[in-house]
Amino acid sequence: MSALEIAELCKALPPEKREGVADFARFTLARQQDARWEVILAEPRTRPRLDAFVRESASETTVSP
Repeated sequence: MSALEIAELCKALPPEKREGVADFARFTLARQQDARWEVILAEPRTRPRLDAFVRESASETTVSP
């Protein structure tokens, strides 16, 4: 299915349904990017700067208002 076909289908939908279709498309794209990061992070190499950042972030305390 092409983007043009999807656009034509969306024109027939009410505005709130169009937004739902767009939200789903955004969600799907974000999940693809998440999957790519999962592959990168699963690589068996060391990442000293990332490890240091994670340790530092975990040790920070949050201040409640």
